[in-house]
Amino acid sequence: TPEKLSLDMAQPETMKAIEVDGPSHFLKCKGESRVVDGRTNFKSRLLSRLGWTVIHVPYFEWNALIDAAAQESYLQSMII
Repeated sequence: TPEKLSLDMAQPETMKAIEVDGPSHFLKCKGESRVVDGRTNFKSRLLSRLGWTVIHVPYFEWNALIDAAAQESYLQSMII
């Protein structure tokens, strides 16, 4: 971004971005609960305030997809 924020994938013309959130983006909680960490949450809020639309792809949702067709369908549903 012009503000020097890094993005995994970005389309600056439309100010849309995809962030792939790996395990380091989440706090460890009891059970299966996953909570986004403060750094990731802050960056997401900042980008939003700057006018960006950010789509987050959590690693545990991506890893649960069984093949390329499921991955493509997942991404299409997130973008629309």
